Amino acid sequence: MPEGDALHRAAARLQPLVGERVEAESLHPRGQATGVARVVDGRVLESVEAVGKHLLLRFEGGVVLRSHLRMNGRWRLRPRGSALRGSPWLVLRGGAWEATQWNGPVLSLEQRPVRRLGPDLLAEETRVQDVVARLRSADPGRLVGEALVDQRIVAGIGNMWLAESLWHARVSPWRRVGEVSDDELGAALGWARDAMRASVAGARPRRSVYRRAGRPCPRCGAAVESRGLGDANRTAYWCPRCQPPSGEPVA
Repeated sequence: MPEGDALHRAAARLQPLVGERVEAESLHPRGQATGVARVVDGRVLESVEAVGKHLLLRFEGGVVLRSHLRMNGRWRLRPRGSALRGSPWLVLRGGAWEATQWNGPVLSLEQRPVRRLGPDLLAEETRVQDVVARLRSADPGRLVGEALVDQRIVAGIGNMWLAESLWHARVSPWRRVGEVSDDELGAALGWARDAMRASVAGARPRRSVYRRAGRPCPRCGAAVESRGLGDANRTAYWCPRCQPPSGEPVA
C-alpha cells in the first residue's frame, strides 16, 4: 500500500497542473460512477497536497477531490496527448501536461475521513514530541505496532515504515504502548519522519526487516520473523533478538 511518502511524491508530481483550468474525464466505468470528472471539469486546480495517505486536490469554487490509493492506486503525469493504454479512473488535462489516476479505488468529493486523521508525520508543523503525547493519551495497553499505524493518532505510517522504524529504535511491535518509553517512541517516530522525507526526495533507505522474514537481521544476524498483528492482522516484521517483547535485548 502506498504510504505517506508516496503520497507526498504524488503531490509533488502533480504540481505542474496547479493554476491550470483542467479538462477532466473518466475512462474507467468505476471512475465514471464517482461523478468526479463531471464536477471538476473546467475548474482551475488551485492546489494539490498530501495528508497522511490521502491526496487532496483543491479546485476553484471550494471543490475538493480526495484520492486514497489503497493497495494499487497510482497517479502519473505525462505530456498532454501522449498515447494512452488502458482506462484510467480519472484524466486531468492542462495546457501542456495531463495527470492520470489508475486503479482507484477512492475518488471522492467527501472530506470527512480526512478530518478524522491525526497529524501528518511529514508536515512541517508536526513535532515528534506532540505525536508522542498523542500516543500517551491513547490506550496504554495497545500494542505499539497497532498504535503507530492508527491514522487517527498519526497519519502516513504504514506497514513498511512501521517495521523499519521500530527496528531502528530496537522496539518490538508486540510491546504495549505503556511499556515503551518516550525516548523509544521519539526515536521510532523521528527515524520514520527523516527516512520518509528522504524518500520523498528520492533517497529511500534499504530495508532491514520489512518483507525479509527468515533472512538474517543486518544488525545481529538473527532470523527476521513475521506474523499477523492486531485485529487488522497486518503483517509485522521484526528481529526477535534486537526487538524482544520484554524490551531487553536477547544476549
